Amino acid sequence: MASRSVAASRVARRAPVVTPDVVAHPVIKWVGGKTRLLPELLARLPEKFGHYFEPFAGGAALYFRIAPRRAVLSDSNADLIALYTAIQKDVASVIRRLQHHRDAHDERHYYATRERWNENHASWSNADRAATFIYLNKTCFNGLWRVNRSGDFNVPIGRYTDPPICVPDALRAAHTVLARTELRCGDYQAAVVDAGRGDFVYFDPPYDPVTPTANFTSYSAIGFGADDQRELAETARRLVARGCQVMLSNSDTPFIRSIYKGFTIDRVKCARAINSNAAKRGDVDEVIVMGGY
Repeated sequence: MASRSVAASRVARRAPVVTPDVVAHPVIKWVGGKTRLLPELLARLPEKFGHYFEPFAGGAALYFRIAPRRAVLSDSNADLIALYTAIQKDVASVIRRLQHHRDAHDERHYYATRERWNENHASWSNADRAATFIYLNKTCFNGLWRVNRSGDFNVPIGRYTDPPICVPDALRAAHTVLARTELRCGDYQAAVVDAGRGDFVYFDPPYDPVTPTANFTSYSAIGFGADDQRELAETARRLVARGCQVMLSNSDTPFIRSIYKGFTIDRVKCARAINSNAAKRGDVDEVIVMGGY
């Protein structure tokens, strides 16, 4: 791995100037979201690229910050992609329904809404489904979107005085960016099948656990283990071989370093946002892996 000083000088030479035409931000909170890591990611972007691909969308902090004109945003979480689709297609209806949740919000409304969501939300209108997803996300404990093996959302209400349930300007800005984006629901391999020479792919997979008790992959009912990490590394290699520019973030573990040998690997610091012990919410080591540029 390059030394810290060498890595820093290399990034300083390459860092592009990102001037998006729309100022947009994530519309949901997401465990593992990249808002805190954005300065490091932005400094390591390729100087130029064609299409932007982000297969593990989550809160899509980097996507919204860049506001690319040609993009494919994907995730295996069908509810998440349905949310982005509703904002893309009919943001006004999403805002109206969120205003209802904001006005009705209290503990009783939260648990009644969570129960209804788990019973039959797949049959709701796109706007209802999206607004309820945002409402639960903004008011649940730590913004922790977690489902059990049955796919039921099971997070208790958070302790907030005035949660930002409905922020119309933020939703409209997200709509403007999403309006020029192709949304896909599925695994990451399907998301990048048509990525070609000069395109840029950013992978933000569930992280390799740094301890046996640190593994959290329950954004959906499907986990992401060591074999999945190896398969992702091979996918990254194939993309580089066909001319794509690839960047990936993950935990700084010996396992991750071993499967990305031959790539450029920079160690960076990132604030830990989720921990039951507030004293342990400090900086942790992560890696940004780059290939093809």
